[in-house]
Amino acid sequence: MPKLKGTDKIYDVIIIGAGPAGLAAAIYAGRKKLSTLVVSIDVGGQGNLTTHIENYPGVMPQSGMQLMDVFHTQAQMFGAEFMFGKVSEIKPKGKEFEVIVAGEESYLGKTIIIAFGKVPRKLGIPGEDKFFGRGVSTCATCDGPLFKNKTVAVVGGGNAALEAVLDLSKFAKKVYLIHRRDEFRGDEVTVEKVKNAPKVELILNSILVEIKGEKFVSATVVENIKDKSRRELEIDGMFLEIGYIVDSSVVKSLVDINEFNEVVVDKKGATSCPGLFAAGDVTDTPFKQAIIAAGDGARAALSAYTYLTCGGMVGKKIAPDWHCPSKKEEK
Repeated sequence: MPKLKGTDKIYDVIIIGAGPAGLAAAIYAGRKKLSTLVVSIDVGGQGNLTTHIENYPGVMPQSGMQLMDVFHTQAQMFGAEFMFGKVSEIKPKGKEFEVIVAGEESYLGKTIIIAFGKVPRKLGIPGEDKFFGRGVSTCATCDGPLFKNKTVAVVGGGNAALEAVLDLSKFAKKVYLIHRRDEFRGDEVTVEKVKNAPKVELILNSILVEIKGEKFVSATVVENIKDKSRRELEIDGMFLEIGYIVDSSVVKSLVDINEFNEVVVDKKGATSCPGLFAAGDVTDTPFKQAIIAAGDGARAALSAYTYLTCGGMVGKKIAPDWHCPSKKEEK
């Protein structure tokens, strides 16, 4: 096995994920003067995907990307370090946890906060993985402007897909909307806007069977599910808006997982593994909202701080932040 690169520094907390939960955790950990490393494939996570947030208390309506940029700036202001990459493994190492990124770099943390949210659902067709990041995207808000005056396709039938079509139609020359049914799950008002958009062509009762190209996407093959006829569309890009799933495989050997692959946490954000906390959409918290994820992140960071500074554990429970047990009480 090749020697892993990385650093010998031992962080007080390593946060995996940089969406609302991870960034809020970084802010609170930094304010508690914990040395903090955030490992993520991006900054903002699913928070970036919302084009208009108007229900986040204390914040005037703005895009999710703008709000996440504020979160990121605050986290950096309080000392959080950021490292970009996908975590491939987490394993206990003595009193610490070792976090391995992309199978190549290793980082040590006294505590871990899992906050990597949900991941985009895949189609599982030829060409999908090959062209991911090379024409295939899951974020029209992020990547849409790159396809100005080009032809793109959107896959999906919910509000996310419909809104992606409307956003892309501002930049693209033509937008195909490919959906496996002839009805949409999205709001009727949004459906009507899509149907009336001049640059949009609906391809219904159809599924994708292949994505083609050389270095970048150049075409896709769609199949009608009723008559099995196939059609090849020349496109420059594709946006997958078919929902999200929880992928907890990187921690399933360490913590309790429920039937939905969510990480089970208690009311303080602690998992079944001491020193390992979780927050946001990756957990069994029932409501997947930015404000709830941010609150979860703050809670997990405070629990990690208590765990580190108070011995943290009273029996098998984390003490509240206003009560740090004395050695006498611990006995």
